[in-house]
Order: sequence, then C-alpha cells, then structure tokens
Amino acid sequence: MTEADRTSVVRNDAEGRYDIFVNDELAGFTVFIDRGPQRIFPHTELDDRFAGRGLSSILVHDALEDTRAAGQRVVAVCPLVARYVSKHDEVSDIVDPVTPEILDFLKSH
Repeated sequence: MTEADRTSVVRNDAEGRYDIFVNDELAGFTVFIDRGPQRIFPHTELDDRFAGRGLSSILVHDALEDTRAAGQRVVAVCPLVARYVSKHDEVSDIVDPVTPEILDFLKSH
C-alpha cells in the first residue's frame, strides 16, 4: 500500500457487513450478525489483489471500534477476527466466547 492509497471502512447495514475500500474500490468485508447485545463476526473476505497490505487488521480494528461505540459485545467466530482479538488486549473487555448456542444460532441464519 502506498501513501497515496486511501482506505476507508464503512458499515454496510443493508448487507450486514463492514466493507473496506481502497481508493473507492471494494477490497474486502467482514460479515456481522447482531444477536441482542452481541455482534457476531462469522466470516471475513479480502480480495487477493489487496493481500499483504494490512487491510484485514484495519478492517477488523474499525469494525470492533464501531461495535464498542454501539455498546455491543464481540463474538469472534471468524478465525481472522478471533486471531485479531487474541493479539489485541485492548478489545478483550468486549469479547464474549463462542458457545454452542452461538453456533446453533448461526446455523439457523
């Protein structure tokens, strides 16, 4: 990524995901499903053309900050999101464990 590249993360409620853009081009997204006070993150995708630029960390960081601002808790089902929360103690206060109930809930959606 160069200094000239513009990145932005936007919550896309219509699609139930956070989108990350590079120079106005969709580079990837992380899906979320709200369940009461919890925001479950089951899946994240990043286009291969944008790999190796640190965009997944930017995407997850911004999604979790927005989740915190909304007063919700994070359930990191997606391995990428789970890896991020395991490495960033600053979000541990808003993370709930993945439970069988959460997995059953996701199967029904």
